Amino acid sequence: MTKKYLLIIWLCLYYNAYPQQNNFVIPDSLSTKDYEYFSKNILYEERDSIKESLYAQSWLAKAKRERNYGQMAQSYKALIYTSDKKLQLIYADRMLIAAKKTADFALIGSGYMTKGVILYDSKQHMKALDNYLIADEYISKTNNQYQIYKVKYGIAQIKYYLGFYDEAIALFKECLGYFKEENSRAYLNTLHSLGLSYNRTGKYKLCSQMNQLGQSEGLRFKNLEMQSYFIHSEGVNQYFKHNYPDAIKKLTKVLPALKETKDLTNETTAYFFIGKSYWALKLQEKALPYLKKIDEAFQKQKYIRPDLREAYELLIHYYQEQNDKELELYYVTALLKVDQVLIKDYKYLSGKIHKEYDTKNLIQTQRNIEHHWTIIITIMTAIIVILVYRHYKNKRLFEELMNRKPETIQSLVSNNTSKELDINPELITAVLKNLEKFERNKKYLEKDMNLAKMASLLNTNTKYASKIITRYRKKGIVEYITYLKIEHIVELLKNENLYRNYKNEALADEAGFGSTQNFTRAFKNQTGLSPTYFISELKNQQHS
Repeated sequence: MTKKYLLIIWLCLYYNAYPQQNNFVIPDSLSTKDYEYFSKNILYEERDSIKESLYAQSWLAKAKRERNYGQMAQSYKALIYTSDKKLQLIYADRMLIAAKKTADFALIGSGYMTKGVILYDSKQHMKALDNYLIADEYISKTNNQYQIYKVKYGIAQIKYYLGFYDEAIALFKECLGYFKEENSRAYLNTLHSLGLSYNRTGKYKLCSQMNQLGQSEGLRFKNLEMQSYFIHSEGVNQYFKHNYPDAIKKLTKVLPALKETKDLTNETTAYFFIGKSYWALKLQEKALPYLKKIDEAFQKQKYIRPDLREAYELLIHYYQEQNDKELELYYVTALLKVDQVLIKDYKYLSGKIHKEYDTKNLIQTQRNIEHHWTIIITIMTAIIVILVYRHYKNKRLFEELMNRKPETIQSLVSNNTSKELDINPELITAVLKNLEKFERNKKYLEKDMNLAKMASLLNTNTKYASKIITRYRKKGIVEYITYLKIEHIVELLKNENLYRNYKNEALADEAGFGSTQNFTRAFKNQTGLSPTYFISELKNQQHS
């Protein structure tokens, strides 16, 4: 018996050490097992399990031998959950390659979702979002409700991370009802995430309700894994409610559990809000060790978030008052490095990270201490150059937009084109006439306009609608609808003074956008100008 287990251990260590080799031999004890056996004996919970890793390798070898790409994809997924983190992305890519050969939308979507989860766990959030969106594209074509809501939850997490809290709340709410009936752990995770989102939007009472519900539901489901996270969330929530002693008590209580699970993210967050609570209580000396933990996490693990950067500001302020130039300079320099990371990793948040201690003043402080004035002058000159360039660029874009005539789109059908599209020319002509009617009646302003609805209005199917619009309007469906919406708003603003008094929210609603943020982003991408700037220049022109 001992020899048997030693053999299993040796095989697993050998094949995990060389994941790219192809000559794995299935042990005799597993050679007659079917795919269902392997699937049932891998629990997807214990990472680095020797036994499960052997099953996964055997599963893969069997699938390769039989050229069963669907089972190959499933076995690679099993290897992801039984292997070292360094190998997970490799196996995720191989899972996708195998899944794509099956043409199974659910399996391909699962592959992209799995890769997104790995990227999210490794803090590559924008890449994770890209994979979640592709997963959503595939899974939305299936009836796999669990996968549909799993993708939705992943996208909600990314939106929360990027600061789009209202959008995240809407998605978490959609997930909540489904997971409650289907998956208790996913349900508890969603309650926790929803509570965090409520906290970020200042809805502290709702946050407390989610935390209380999460703890009671955990007891009902006999699943206590999330208890410490709900307590942690409520500790942070109590800080924002100015109940600082309670915040300290709750966050201190959960620290041992977070350390045990090596949850650096929530451990660092706990240190931050314990430190902030002591600071708010005017107990700065007690706050310092906790605030310094933020720098410790950054130096050792390169972990940081925009909200945690305030710890550096407090430390700099403290050592300025203590006239400790050495430590002040250390934290000033460290904060500059932090900002470099944040600007790189949080592209969509770069406008939010310089609120109370902006980079210009930070650089000024550092140079004052080091007496390197030349660098300050260079930076200020660069800023002035950028501002001047931006001013004239905006002026030029405004003039071009004002002088531009509304674009007319020709709809000419040639035999060559119809052959390229492999669609009956008469059908193309009919669809284009309906498309002109669609544009003329401004149907694109409807909020729920999508490919399926367009295809119905054009009296064709989604495949032909997509091909014809892409060929004759030179744009993808989403790009095409967005383009028309923005062109509509531009013409309204140019020609009707009334709309120049509208806020961005009202303009977004007028154009049929789902959110103000999506409208302003689309306007900027299409015109090069923000709607606020464009309206301001129109008003200036009107009064001049």
